[in-house]
Amino acid sequence: MNPFWGHLAGVLIVLMMVSFVGIWIWAWRRYHKPVFDRMAQLPMQDDDIPAGDATQEGTR
Repeated sequence: MNPFWGHLAGVLIVLMMVSFVGIWIWAWRRYHKPVFDRMAQLPMQDDDIPAGDATQEGTR
C-alpha cells in the first residue's frame, strides 16, 4: 500500500476534528443562547388550534 493513502487519511481525520471543534465552539457561543432557549421551549407551548378543530380543517 502506498504511504500517500496513510497521509491522506491522517489529513482527512485532522480536518474532521477541526470541523467538529469549530461547530462545537460556534454552537456554545453566548450569541446563540437566546435562540436555543426559545427553541427548547417550543415543545412546551400550546397550539393555537384545539385538536378537534385541526382534524375538521383537514377534511374541508
